[in-house]
Amino acid sequence: MKPGIAILLIAALAVYGCEEKVKPSVDPAAAKELPSQESWNSTVVFSDSAHLKAVLWSGHISSYTSRQVTELSDSVHVDFFNDQEQHTSLLTARRGIVHDATRDLEAYERVVVVSDSGTTLRTERLFWNNATQRIYTDAFVDIQSPTEHIMGHGMESDQSLKNYRIFKVTGQAISNE
Repeated sequence: MKPGIAILLIAALAVYGCEEKVKPSVDPAAAKELPSQESWNSTVVFSDSAHLKAVLWSGHISSYTSRQVTELSDSVHVDFFNDQEQHTSLLTARRGIVHDATRDLEAYERVVVVSDSGTTLRTERLFWNNATQRIYTDAFVDIQSPTEHIMGHGMESDQSLKNYRIFKVTGQAISNE
């Protein structure tokens, strides 16, 4: 091989090797945040000064440190307890969110709360305030107790559903008992 051709070949390879590679573009909107922790079929206990407040079970739990929330999916069950640590009610929902700083709970989709006294609340969205041990919503509610059946928009109550208030009553039925 002639020296001129060899130099030309080496120069061509050097230029080709220095060529900038094209990187594929990544759509930031398509990038999904990954959880810092995940667990399946797990139980979380809420307590204050060693007093049991609630026990939560969820089919899938995902914690996101950057947003300081824990997402619950694949079914949510929460057993609530009073100050004497006696069971008062059970909340079920399809999914929910726990705010890490306050331990407040948001429950969504087919939310049902059944009190041990026989009152049942149905709604699509419900919030539980951990500090006050109260539940509330601005969504449509359907409450049925042994003595009445009330529907409306928005409500607040203690977690045992003994003392509830509906903000905009849309229907009421008194049972024959």
